[in-house]
Amino acid sequence: MKNSTQAQKIHAVILQHGYRGDRLHTLQHTVHMLEQAKQTHPVLDLVVLPELHPYAYFCQHEDPSYFALAQNYPQDLEFFSQLAKTHEVVLVSSLFEKRMEGVFSNTAVVFEKTGEIAGKQRKMHIPDDPRFYEKFYFTPGDTFAPIQTSVGNLGVLVCWDQWYPEAARIMALKKADVLIYPSAIGWFNDSSESDTDKILQREAWWGVQRGHSIANVIPVIGSNRVGLELDPSGHTQGLEFFGSSFIYGAFGKSLACGGKEEEIVYACIDLEENRATRLMWPFFRDRRIDAYGEILKRVVE
Repeated sequence: MKNSTQAQKIHAVILQHGYRGDRLHTLQHTVHMLEQAKQTHPVLDLVVLPELHPYAYFCQHEDPSYFALAQNYPQDLEFFSQLAKTHEVVLVSSLFEKRMEGVFSNTAVVFEKTGEIAGKQRKMHIPDDPRFYEKFYFTPGDTFAPIQTSVGNLGVLVCWDQWYPEAARIMALKKADVLIYPSAIGWFNDSSESDTDKILQREAWWGVQRGHSIANVIPVIGSNRVGLELDPSGHTQGLEFFGSSFIYGAFGKSLACGGKEEEIVYACIDLEENRATRLMWPFFRDRRIDAYGEILKRVVE
């Protein structure tokens, strides 16, 4: 693999799409969108997909029958390996992995342009909120580790991880070139959230990750699902995934942003510009690591 410092620019796309009723139709749609992306952007290095994109977002309620979806993990690996190799792109997926009986993970898998698996990052922060009952399904990951690829060191984190500045900082300290967050975030499909609340939620989602970009002087890619997904249990009216995927350059520079519908979100990330910007904003130089011990405590009394 190339050393990440050799890369100057990354031509990146987010395939912002929704669930197509079953896994196979959804995967076929992913292929179609990537083919479109390659036609529009012949020079393409990096492709990022939303969280758990081959499946319906099954965490809206607790049902052990959904653990069977993880049986597709070996086939999913083979499928995305071939997709990355065919189109000669580094591809970031988000899959449901069975590690052993009773231990399942929400796992981001990064495929190299050759189809090889460059690395995996398992979701570290697991939510347990109404319609996001992920603790029932997922065991937390064990570490934060950038994944070395031919386009750079990718600091891949998954959805709920995006709200934690500690996760972004650790990835940056471990010399990630880009932070990437496959996500599944949406609004309640009922009257419990006002339009004002929805706007605030989306702006907070953008804002916290733009903050990571600024505080760590690092590009950030956030991908999201789109579309209405009903709650199979019938207990709620489901979730409306609002898309709005984005790409920020270092220091929060907006490079691209999607809307609420399916689309291909493209940007060219200039890593040399990022390095020059970090020299002018030396946040890492001035950190007071001698005074941060309390950050390791759950509560500071």
